[in-house]
Amino acid sequence: MRAGQGRIQPLTVHHLNQLLLVCSLVLLVAVAAVRISSRSGLPSLLVYLGIGVAMGQDGVGDIHFDNAELTQVIGYAALVVILAEGGLGTKWKEIKPALPAATALALAGVAVSVGVTASAAHYLIGLEWRQALIIGAVVSSTDAAAVFSVLRKIPLPARVTGTLEAESGFNDAPVVILVVSLSTAGPVEHWYSLLGVILLELAIGAAIGLAVGWLGSWGLRHVALPASGLYPIAVMAIAVVAYAAGALAHGSGFLAVYLAAMVMGNARLPHWPATRGFADGLGWMAQIGMFVLLGLLVTPHELGDDIVPALVIGLVLTMVARPLSVVLCLSPFRVPWQEQALMSWAGLRGAVPIILATIPMVQGVDASRRIFNIVFVLVVVYTLVQGPTLPWLGRKLRLGDGSEASDLGIESAPLERLRGHLLSVAIPDGSKMHGVEVAELRLPHGAAVTLIVRGGESFVPLPTTILQRADELLVVATDPVRDATESRLRAVGHGGKLAGWLGTDGAGR
Repeated sequence: MRAGQGRIQPLTVHHLNQLLLVCSLVLLVAVAAVRISSRSGLPSLLVYLGIGVAMGQDGVGDIHFDNAELTQVIGYAALVVILAEGGLGTKWKEIKPALPAATALALAGVAVSVGVTASAAHYLIGLEWRQALIIGAVVSSTDAAAVFSVLRKIPLPARVTGTLEAESGFNDAPVVILVVSLSTAGPVEHWYSLLGVILLELAIGAAIGLAVGWLGSWGLRHVALPASGLYPIAVMAIAVVAYAAGALAHGSGFLAVYLAAMVMGNARLPHWPATRGFADGLGWMAQIGMFVLLGLLVTPHELGDDIVPALVIGLVLTMVARPLSVVLCLSPFRVPWQEQALMSWAGLRGAVPIILATIPMVQGVDASRRIFNIVFVLVVVYTLVQGPTLPWLGRKLRLGDGSEASDLGIESAPLERLRGHLLSVAIPDGSKMHGVEVAELRLPHGAAVTLIVRGGESFVPLPTTILQRADELLVVATDPVRDATESRLRAVGHGGKLAGWLGTDGAGR
């Protein structure tokens, strides 16, 4: 018996060591790829997909993986983490003015996109209506991570970024509901009743998400945990609870987790920088794992027959469906045509469409493998086309010329025993704080700039010290004036030293 155990145990440990080595190498390569993608303008999802394809059965790894159900489960879990991280980073002041337009895009815009794309898939490609509608629904969801990974280098109007961010957070929910409904076995009858189902599930998900987010924020502010490292874990756990509660209540769990995270992200939670960094790291891990797994699921030698259909459907989606939905939904809000043009081209597809394409595979829909292949090719090709050209288009439309002041990067760490806060302020290139003296900040009584880091060297400033772009400031503020201090800093960043006298508030208005 011992001899048998002796033969098995080293083999198991050896396989475990190999698995850990492979996973570590994949993570290291993926992390290095982030730098490459940021320099080239390509969304990092393509690099992660490429790693998965290279490890698959037609690649150097020769790993045979075809478990669509496992991919869907892991993809859902990763999507929950990604939406939670996105919600935590969403600023309510930025998306509030754009909320009506984003909601219209996430609902009416999705309907227009599904109808136009499905018609193209049916009449141009010859797919049956169920398959055509599934493809239309799957590719109608935009991806915030893919969009903003190529727009970091150019400042855009707050209305554009707010609309795109809110739309990408909201449109996942109705699209998931639509794809699941269309993939259910049996004929699709009374399709118009899906609208009522979608609205009901969205309402339930929104109510649960807002409630869980508010309760979670209240609890974290009033309950002292024994270690600061527990706060990031608690925040992510609350976000996952919102998803589970929304799904169990037959609502939209994806909308619930996004709204719950957004509520917590805009509350004054303890140890917020650590929480934000933890969520950001989890989000990257989720994206890397999800895209590598999706790359493993695809079989490259089977894609040949689906390249042309994918190009045709993607062309209709990019040049007709997306612009039409943007024009119809945003024209009533009097959005300038330049912004409409950029948002039409910024409808990048990323993780969500490929994950959703596994749903018909799990449900056994006819030609589901072809649907997955078409979606995979479409996402890769049109991300390659749209991603690198987005910054160029923004500059051509004069939406990234720096005319608007860049927002300050401010992080806050609570000094609990001293009843104060330490604010870390980064002055970006486009900030109007450049050239302002420290005394001209006119910070509230109880706040002071204690240290400036410039060119890798730190010094204690004088009241006459002139601030420069790329400076990092350490500002100490007592608890009662913490919010007023941050508001004043943001106001100066947008309006200069005369902010307040000219009516500029902390949001840059």
